[in-house]
This record gives sequence, structure tokens and C-alpha cells, in this order.
Amino acid sequence: MARWVGRIALAIGVVTAAVAVYAYQKVGAVDTVRISDDVHVLTGFGSNVGVLRTERGAVVVDTMTFRMQGEEVRQLAEKLTGREVAVILNTHYHMDHTHGNPAFPGGTRVVATKRTRALLDALDADAWKGDAAKTLPGETFDGSHEIALGGKTVRALSLGRGHTSGDLVVLFVEDRVLHAGDLFFNQCYPSVDLEAGGSIEAWIVTLDRVLALDGYDKVIPGHGPVSDREGLRRFQSFLKEVWEKTSAAAHAGKSLDETLAAVSLTQDAGYAVLGVPLVFRLDRASVIRRAWEEAAGKVKLAIPLDPTGGN
Repeated sequence: MARWVGRIALAIGVVTAAVAVYAYQKVGAVDTVRISDDVHVLTGFGSNVGVLRTERGAVVVDTMTFRMQGEEVRQLAEKLTGREVAVILNTHYHMDHTHGNPAFPGGTRVVATKRTRALLDALDADAWKGDAAKTLPGETFDGSHEIALGGKTVRALSLGRGHTSGDLVVLFVEDRVLHAGDLFFNQCYPSVDLEAGGSIEAWIVTLDRVLALDGYDKVIPGHGPVSDREGLRRFQSFLKEVWEKTSAAAHAGKSLDETLAAVSLTQDAGYAVLGVPLVFRLDRASVIRRAWEEAAGKVKLAIPLDPTGGN
């Protein structure tokens, strides 16, 4: 028995070490892509980060997953723009978009939707104790919020539920660039946070509103390479196919296993699987599962939705 316990402990140790090495290698790699004279995208382990240069400071959209990444985001933003970071916008509450915030000075201007702040307080409070609390979103809004800074206009818009119930998109007006956050997973399988008020059915409608916006040519997704309106439409077509086929199966009384076996998709050709080994995996089955859970009414919300539609 002792020998088997030792072997199990060794196996767990090897797996833990492998995950740690994988994570360290991923966390340490941040690349930059310039997409306009004043806009860069930082890519790495976590969300895509948008960086806008203005004459009065840099604007950063999302901050990746860990404080050490946030520190690199801050340093790169300052290097690329020649300015200190003046404003952070968090597109939603998930850690791969917010947990780099504490690497920035306390009191930095941080903007998010009211719903995102509520989700942070309800579901992620342990991460924001002590000095970290100084970089929580302190400037919150419903609907739209405009920032004029150093000759640039930054327009944040909350257009409806989708990935979560607090999603916003950010338009860099003069540069004609839209940061869509996790309302857009480009060429990779998305997560759907139903417990936080996300909804595939609502997501499709929200993307109609995003596509109806004027003033952008390039689109920064939350995950995947920089794209455009057509790429956003293709992602919406994928969501439509998932919802139509999966909800039909759920409403016909099919079980989850029956639905997974029955639903065949065509709009996800070439999609990449996202995940961390032994931690989580986003693939075709995970998206169908979430759609089935939504259609079958199997979701328990973490906090109630706003009955007035302010989510």
C-alpha cells in the first residue's frame, strides 16, 4: 500500500510540475502587434490587450491573468507609447482580463460596467484584498461612457449580454479600431459564463448591435488574431448554428449526451481548442454543453439579472 501511495504522490508531483512549467512558459511570453499608428495589441497567456497612445497618457484595455503579466503590460504600454498609463478599461470580470490590474499604481483610473464591478465583488472578492482593491474598477457605467484624453476619443459601450452579463466593447474612435473583449473569440472556441448571466441566445443579438456600430475597420478579439467586421460576422454565424441546433435538441427533450451525439456543426472549421492541461478545455463539446444547459434551463445565476434590462 505504501508503495502505491508513493507512486500516486510521485505522479501528482510530476503532473503539478508539468502544469507549472507550462504555465510559466506561457505567462512569460508577451508579444506585440501594431495595428495603427497609435494602437498596439499585446498577446500572451490570457486576453488580448489593447494599447492606445494619446498625448496625455496610454489607454490599456484589459491586463491579462497575473500580476507579473500586468507589470509587463504596463512596461510595454509605456515603452510603446512613450507615456504612462492613464486609464485601464476592463471588458468584463474574468481573471484573464483583470488580474493584471494590481501591477498598476493604486488610484489608476479603471473603467468597467456596473455589472462587471458587481460580479467582481460577488465572485472574485478574494483576489482584491489589500492594495489590489485600489485597482478595482472605480468608474462604472451602464449604456455608454466616453473618455476624451490627449486628442483621442475612447468610447466604451455596454450593448447586451453574451460572454457574461457585464461585457463592454471599446471603440478607439480616431483610429477606427474596436476592442470587442470576449464578445469575440476569433477562430477559437468560446467560453460562455452562464452563471454570470452570459447567454448564447442573447450573445447573437448583442453582436447584431456591435456590427451595427459605425466607425471601425479592425477588431481586436478577446482571444485569437486581430480581425475585422467579416471575422466578427463569421463568429456570430458559429454561435447561431450552435444555438439553433442545440436548443432544438434540448426543446425536443434530448439529454445532454444525446445532444452531443446528434449536433453536427459546420461553422467552426479550423477553430482552435483553448485551455490549460488538466485545468480546463474549450472545444466544440464544451460550447454545445453550455448551449444545452441554457436551453434546458439548467443554469443557476450567481447574482440576479437586472429586470429593467440594465445588464
